[in-house]
Order: sequence, then structure tokens, then C-alpha cells
Amino acid sequence: MFAAFPRPLRHPFRTLPGWACAVALTTAPVGALAQGFAAYITPPRFEVQVAPGQNLRQVVEIQHVGQQKGNYRVYTNDWAFLPDNSVAFSDALAADSCRPWVAVERRELTIEPGARYRYRFEITPPPGTPARECRFALMIEGLEPARVQGDVNFPVGGRIGVIVYATIGDAAPLLEITATRVVTVNGTPTAVVDVRNRGNAHGRVEGFVNGTDASGARFEMAPADLPILPGETRSVAITPVTEDGKAAPAVRFPLTVKGNLEWGKNRLPLDASFAP
Repeated sequence: MFAAFPRPLRHPFRTLPGWACAVALTTAPVGALAQGFAAYITPPRFEVQVAPGQNLRQVVEIQHVGQQKGNYRVYTNDWAFLPDNSVAFSDALAADSCRPWVAVERRELTIEPGARYRYRFEITPPPGTPARECRFALMIEGLEPARVQGDVNFPVGGRIGVIVYATIGDAAPLLEITATRVVTVNGTPTAVVDVRNRGNAHGRVEGFVNGTDASGARFEMAPADLPILPGETRSVAITPVTEDGKAAPAVRFPLTVKGNLEWGKNRLPLDASFAP
């Protein structure tokens, strides 16, 4: 039996000081560890397609790595991707929320130490739904927060937000580069392209481009893996590709970048000079 989230049903969640939260907008496995909450979640992100009136079932695997049984609550949230690339979750239904289309297997579960649980959820867009993207977060929250002692005694816990993108019908992104510039990130000048999405589904720019800096050094470079949501413009950093365990090379500006960024089967030519 699946539990649906109809529009009148709300799950109040008050953020507590010290609350640990992991969110998945990328493809790497995510996990959060705290007393009372010790879990790894896979996959950390879903990008699926579903037709109006169709029922689509998906499975997220929860691995409990605590030494005692783990008790969890599962619910949905709407979310917003902020200009600083952080994520804000909201339990209140957004104006265009698709969470009423989502049904979950159960709202609470207990997992034995070291065990894995394959948790099911379903998405069912109503018949006649126009082309659009359904976005929500599947929240997995520990039910046994610990207490932290200090100047202030407060509870801490953990939750993980698994981001779901469901493309309805023929919704698709439409990306274009609107500007190139240099911004300072943690004290380091960084090449950035501003990418606008005029479509009705999120998109990401990918691929490799060639960079040559003021010293003549050449770099293979790639864009940051960031979603550009419909109607938004997102600043995407272009940085040298580095091998695991090695430090990123120092780039001396001005920097010339040439090549093609990609989204889906499309290309975005890039031939630009970046100077602070």
C-alpha cells in the first residue's frame, strides 16, 4: 500500500539548530552520519520521464550503517535552488507543486544494523497534464536525534533530500550562453559563463573545452555540474580538469577558452577571453 500526499496533507518540519542536511543535486552517493541517523542513499538523484496518466515507480536504496536499529521518516518537500547554489526546502506546497502526484511506500520504517532497504515511491501525473517538469525532494529523516551538550543544550539530527526531476511529456530545456565573466570564488579568480534556460525542463551544460592562460599554459576545462532550472539564468564555473588527489593548476588571467559546451544533443560554441 502506498501513501499519497494529497494537497491538504502537510508534514510540518521545524529546522533545529545544528540540524545536519545532505542534498543531492549531483550524481555522487550521499550519506549523513549522526547519532540516531546513519544512512547512505543511492541513487542520490532521479531524472526520469513519464507521460500524463502514466504511473511511474522508482526505488531508492537506504543503507543503515548504525550499530543499532535505525528509525526513519520519509516525506516530500518542494525546494528552490538559490543563486548561491544552495538548496532551500519547503514543507508548504508551492503554487505549482507536483507533490500531490507522488505516493510513497510508507511514512516510517525501521532498518536493522548494516541492512539495506529498497524504498519505493510512485509519480502519477493526471491525464491531460501539459508538458512540464515535476520537481520535488524525497526527504529521509532520522527519528532519534541526539543531544549536544555545551553552552546551549540543543538537539541535532539528520536528513537527506533526494532530488527528483520528472519530465512530463515532451518538456525539454533550451539553453543559451548570455555572458562570460570572471568572479572570485574563495579568493581565486574563476571563469564563469551565465547560462539561461528558456525551456520548460531543467538542463545542464557538459563537455570539455580548451583553455590557454597568460603564461601560455594549456588546460582541459569543464563546466560545473549544476542544474539550470526553467526560466532561470545560472552562473556556471569553467575550471581545469584535475586528476583525483591532485591540486588544481593555478590559472593566470587573462584566459582564453575555446570549444563547445553541450546539453543533450545540442552544442553551445564558446570562444571567449576571461579577464578579472
